[in-house]
Amino acid sequence: MKAAPPNDKYFLRSLHQEIDLLDRKLAHLDKYVDFANSADRKEAEGKLLQKRAILEKKARELASVGVEFSEADLPRSFRSCESAEA
Repeated sequence: MKAAPPNDKYFLRSLHQEIDLLDRKLAHLDKYVDFANSADRKEAEGKLLQKRAILEKKARELASVGVEFSEADLPRSFRSCESAEA
């Protein structure tokens, strides 16, 4: 049996770190990686965005349930969204 991942502030912080890493990978992909054609680029971006979407959904669920987190631990992409909403 697989143990369920913990749903505490440390797990949420690690989710935020993984989301930030995927954001940086997407930025690197856009800026530095050359592809043979646009279909290859879209496929690579799609894979990263799919992974990111899963992590983002889980992180937002944990935050909505009331798991505490520090504003400093938020991924850069979340900070811009949160400040735009305010």
